[in-house]
Amino acid sequence: MDNALALEMAGIRKNFGSFRALDDASLDVRWGEVHAILGENGAGKSSLMNVAAGLYSPDGGLLRINGQACDLTGPRDAMARSVGMIHQHFKLVKRFSAVQNVLLANPRGSYRQGLAEIGREINKHAKALGFDLDLHRPVGLLSVAEQQRVEIIKTLVAGARILILDEPTAVLTDEEGAKLLRTISDLAQRGAAIVLVTHKLRDVQTFADRVTVMRGGRTIATLNRGTSSDELATLAVGTKIVAPQRGDGKPGVERLIVRDLHDESSDQSRLRQVTFTVRSGEIYGIAGVGGNGQTELADILSGSRAPSSGHVEAVLPGGARVDLSSGNPRRRIDFGFAAVPADRQGQAIASSVSIVDNYAIAHVHTGRFGPWWRFKRAAAREATSVALRDADVQGVRSASQRVGLLSGGNAQKLVMAREFSRAPKIIIVHSPSRGLDVRACAAIHRRLLNAREEGVAVVLISEDLDEILSLSDRIGVMTAGRIVAEFDASGDRQAIGRAMVGHV
Repeated sequence: MDNALALEMAGIRKNFGSFRALDDASLDVRWGEVHAILGENGAGKSSLMNVAAGLYSPDGGLLRINGQACDLTGPRDAMARSVGMIHQHFKLVKRFSAVQNVLLANPRGSYRQGLAEIGREINKHAKALGFDLDLHRPVGLLSVAEQQRVEIIKTLVAGARILILDEPTAVLTDEEGAKLLRTISDLAQRGAAIVLVTHKLRDVQTFADRVTVMRGGRTIATLNRGTSSDELATLAVGTKIVAPQRGDGKPGVERLIVRDLHDESSDQSRLRQVTFTVRSGEIYGIAGVGGNGQTELADILSGSRAPSSGHVEAVLPGGARVDLSSGNPRRRIDFGFAAVPADRQGQAIASSVSIVDNYAIAHVHTGRFGPWWRFKRAAAREATSVALRDADVQGVRSASQRVGLLSGGNAQKLVMAREFSRAPKIIIVHSPSRGLDVRACAAIHRRLLNAREEGVAVVLISEDLDEILSLSDRIGVMTAGRIVAEFDASGDRQAIGRAMVGHV
C-alpha cells in the first residue's frame, strides 16, 4: 500500500434547500486504521459519509480516495473504488432472503449459479465474523441485528476495502459487539481502512486509533486514542450531559400478564413458553442477543401479530382483566397500550409525510382533532409544536416539513412524544436508544424513568446491556425464544451476559 490516505475530505459543504447539513467539514482516514466519528444526531456524520459513499453530491469541497481526486457519480462508482457503507437504516429488500439481497447488490452470472456462488461467499464471511444467519429466510422476518449482519456481509462480498459502518454495535450485546469490532480491527491491521460512526464512547476508546468529532455540520477536532470519555462527550455535545439515575422504585399492582406465549408462524419457532408479569411503576427489561425472539415478542405485545398460543392480559385500573391475545393494535390502544418499535423508519414513522401528520395520526380515532373528514389541521399543528418543544426535538424548521429530514435521535424523540401523548398505562419499547447520541439517549431514558414514576408499566426490550442495567427494575434474559433467567436490578452483569449467550 502506498503512502496515500485511504480517504480524504476537505472543506465539504452540502445544502438541502436552505438547510446547510455540512459546512466546511473535513476528514482524513489512513490505511490500516479504525477511525471513529462522534457527534450528536444531526451533527452531519451520516451526511459526510453519504458523500464519501457516493449517495450525496457535495456542493463544495474536495474528496480523494487513495490519493485520487474524485467526483463520484453514485454508490456504484464509490464501490468500484472499494468504498462501501453499512447504513444505520438498512438498504434491504424485505421480501428477499439474505442470499438474494447480497446477489442483488453483487450480480454473478446466471441467477442459479449466482445464488450458489454468493451462498459460499456469505458463509465464508459469516464464519470469519462469527455470524449465525438463516440465509434463506426473508430478511423482513429477521431481527434488526440479523439484518445488520446481512448488510455487513453484502458490503464485504462487494470487495470494500474502505468500510464505513454506521452504528454497527448498536443492536449487539457486549460480547457480540466486542467480537465484531475485534474482527473489524483485524481487517484494518490487514490493510483495510475502517470508518466507525458510533455513539458508544467505550467502543471508541477501545477500538479506534483516532476519532473525529463533529458538531453542527463542522469538524470540531481529530484526536488520538486515549482521549477521556468526558472530553469526547463534551466536545460532541458542547456541554456536559448528566445521565438520568434510576431511583428506588415503588411498583404497584400487576398491569401486564404474559403467560405461555408461543409463536409458530414461521418454519423456525421463535417464542416458546414466554411468561412474565409487569407491575405499574416498574420497568421490566428483556435482554438478549438479537434474533432470539425479541422482535416476535414485541410484535405480539403491541398487537401487530397474534401468538400461536398463550395469553396477553392487561389489568385495568379498576382491577378488571382484559384478554388481548388476539392481534389487534387498536384494541390495545383503547386499553392504554403504547408501542415504540425497534425499526422506527419502517414501523414508527412515515418518512415522506409531515411531522404534524406523523404526530396527529395517534389521535385520529379519538377525535381529538375532529373527525377524519373534517381534520382540524390548525389544532393539530399547535399540539405538535407543543410536543416538539417539550420533547426537545431539534432540526425542525416547521411542523409541516417531512419527518424524514429529522435525524434519527430527533425522529425517535418525536415517536416517544406521540406515544406518550395518549397517557398510556402500559408501554412496549424495543431498542429505544439504538443509534442515538448521548444527549438523545439521556432524553429518552429520562422519559421512560418519568413514566415509571407516574405508575406506568414499561416493557423495555434491548440488545444494549448498558441500557437494560441502567433502567430496569427486573431483568428477563431471552435466549432461543424463552425467558431463561430473571435478575433483579442489582443483577450481576457477567451472569446476565452468560445467560444471553446460552450459558445459564
